[in-house]
Amino acid sequence: MDVLEVARAFVLERHPDAHAAFLGGSVLTSRRTARSDLDVVVLLDGPPAPYRESLRYGDWPLELFAHTEDSWHSFVIPEIAQRRSPLLWMCADGVLLLDADGTGARIAQTAKRLAAAGPPPVTVTALEDARYALTDLLDDFADVTDAGERLFVVAELVRRTGELALLTHGTWLGGGKWLARRLEPVAPDLAARLDEAAQAALRGAPEGLTSLVTEVLDGAGGPVWEGYRRSGPRKTA
Repeated sequence: MDVLEVARAFVLERHPDAHAAFLGGSVLTSRRTARSDLDVVVLLDGPPAPYRESLRYGDWPLELFAHTEDSWHSFVIPEIAQRRSPLLWMCADGVLLLDADGTGARIAQTAKRLAAAGPPPVTVTALEDARYALTDLLDDFADVTDAGERLFVVAELVRRTGELALLTHGTWLGGGKWLARRLEPVAPDLAARLDEAAQAALRGAPEGLTSLVTEVLDGAGGPVWEGYRRSGPRKTA
């Protein structure tokens, strides 16, 4: 059975009363591997939705995301504000497995529209926060001597440098492998350069990583440290 048949069979077995279902994720792309799982979104009337579950269906690892139409919106809208929403993209780029009453077509249209609109504009505050965090990490990196500390500082530098590059371009963020994939359209060589510089840094040659992080920082407006200030929440009487 191909992946669409497997995913559709699962939905009909687990939630035969579903209004709609989608299959999304890497399994539909050329990036599919032997360990790719099935990312399945189902739209239900009500309980047990919303819930998510990781399980195995036959030979396939499967991630199930069950929602009502209302809960789908209540998850997606705040995720968009955070500049990343796997749920949105599973429905925007995924395949509609079944659509009993038009709910699937409606969600697909909404998801495609929201994905195409992009994330909200990057605020000055958010960009400054990201620049500050990276500046502070770069200072730590300059002084680190312990091998364990160096490992985690380098890992954090790589992640935050990639995220700052995405913020600078005003595009979607991503975690893990999706950080590299989000970088491809806007900074196609950055992930490879970060990989090379990070490996050199862990072998005791930090200059390349320092230079690359500084390059990305400068593209975002430069380092931020002295004078940086944020107020905490204030209690009202």
